Amino acid sequence: MFWRSVVGKLWFTILLLVSFVLFVLTVLLLQFFENYHVVEAEKRLTKTAAKISAIVQETDDEKLGLSIARELADPASIAIVQDNELYWHSTHPDQENQETVSNLISENQKLKKVIQEGKVVQEKMYMNNVMNKEEESLMFIVGVPLIDNKKGNGGVYLYQSLSEIEEPARYTTKFILLAAGIAIVLTTIFAFFLSTRITAPLRKMKQAAFEVTKGNFDTKVPILTHDEIGELAIALNQMGRQLKFNLNALNQEKEQLASILSSMADGVITFSRDGSILITNPPAEHFLQAWYYEQDVNNQQVPELPLKVVRLFENVVESETEQSAELTIQGKTWVILMSPLYNQTRIRGAVAVLRDMSEERKLDKLRKDFIANVSHELRTPISMLQGYSEAIVDDIASTDEEKKEIAQVIYDESLRMGRLVNELLDLARMEAGHVQLHVEQVFMIEFVERIVRKFQGLAKDKDINLMFECEVVDEFCATIDSDRIEQVLTNLLDNAIRHTDKGGNVTLRMNSNQTEMHLSVEDTGAGIPQEDLPFVFERFYKADKARTRGKAGTGLGLAIAKNIVEAHHGIIVVHSQIGKGTTFFIKLPKNNNQE
Repeated sequence: MFWRSVVGKLWFTILLLVSFVLFVLTVLLLQFFENYHVVEAEKRLTKTAAKISAIVQETDDEKLGLSIARELADPASIAIVQDNELYWHSTHPDQENQETVSNLISENQKLKKVIQEGKVVQEKMYMNNVMNKEEESLMFIVGVPLIDNKKGNGGVYLYQSLSEIEEPARYTTKFILLAAGIAIVLTTIFAFFLSTRITAPLRKMKQAAFEVTKGNFDTKVPILTHDEIGELAIALNQMGRQLKFNLNALNQEKEQLASILSSMADGVITFSRDGSILITNPPAEHFLQAWYYEQDVNNQQVPELPLKVVRLFENVVESETEQSAELTIQGKTWVILMSPLYNQTRIRGAVAVLRDMSEERKLDKLRKDFIANVSHELRTPISMLQGYSEAIVDDIASTDEEKKEIAQVIYDESLRMGRLVNELLDLARMEAGHVQLHVEQVFMIEFVERIVRKFQGLAKDKDINLMFECEVVDEFCATIDSDRIEQVLTNLLDNAIRHTDKGGNVTLRMNSNQTEMHLSVEDTGAGIPQEDLPFVFERFYKADKARTRGKAGTGLGLAIAKNIVEAHHGIIVVHSQIGKGTTFFIKLPKNNNQE
């Protein structure tokens, strides 16, 4: 990991560069100093040999001249040859050594040129070591001609071991290598320190960047320098602040969009291009749950979406136009409006808006049924009014008794029409919430007994046993609108008597507690089918034709009764079985504050 870091790379680059420069410089210096010492030694020996040759020739005192020559030649050895014979040797003047030097000079053709041709000669050759004769060492020999009129021609030879000549070069090499090593060590320390110092802000920026990726947008990068790295730190801090601002804005937009979607009454489903669901809101979830439940109930494999919605999505993607469809799930009608979503030049999906139109369809059906029922209820009395009126106009009724009978029919039908219109108006006001109750303190036992007595005559005529059962011993009061509650009980008792066969029973029961009272009207009539029970409180609803025999009702009584009871903050329910009778239960609070 260190070699992959900026510190490692920068340190290694600096070290490699300096090492390469030092290596090249060391090689060049070593080459230079090695050649320099050898050349300088050659020049020195040649120059010294020339001086010795001049001293020997010009000095009359032979001993003094040779002494000076020895001093000048040190540390090299001197051999003076005259007339091809060794005249003088400065190191070891023993016969054997003299002969060795003499033989070496006489046998080497290049060295002979010094005497024969008077040339200066430089030569490298192996000679026996003076201290160890069995060991040979490489010597550097310089020959300078010696011209002496008294003794003839000769030569001055200086020779020195190359190891002695190269000793300064070796010392210089060691010094250069030591200096290079020290330079590399110092460069390593300096490069590491420099790279660490340069990359320290970068490491802090890296840590800050990782913190920003974790969502910590308040992380600050310390500004340690005022160069490009410092400007980069300033830019990173500004970027973090801007990111935080933009993310907060996006989150606010997202929350706002989520609030809008969740508060919408219509369902919204967003699809990707492959048809998968991306976003839904609660109404859309209800739609999907209803679909899953319906498929599960039918023991079918549950697809993600209805086939109609899938085809609608495919049509939207292919045509790139808005499409709509209608779907029925669990008795509810949904209208789906789907539009394409674009991503610059191509469609990236679609959004579907689902509206539950069940209530609208129900209201539309109720409106149509209401119009049909009102038309039906008004057609009969209007036809009768029209027919009997024509009979009077055409003088079909000849006697006063017939005219009186026709007039009575017209009067009864007009009362029926008036009653129907009044009931419709009352029901419309109640459903609109405009019902007004004139509440008062009413003694309930006396109130209910009076209503039961009112129907005793009708019940006796039909040979029906009408009873009042009161489970309350003492009289009690309730705050109610007596006229409206009497209207409810009258409607229930009238329906019970009309739909109970001869010899049957109709019972009105009452009991109470501290806060509420219960009333029920029970008959032993034919009963109401189970499939009709949920609709008995709707306008103009009639379970079957048998329930309207005799004096026909308008089909509004139970709807009005329900609205009156609910206006008193009570409830009314019905229980019935075919062939066993019907019971209506009413629960009312004793105290009503509405006036």
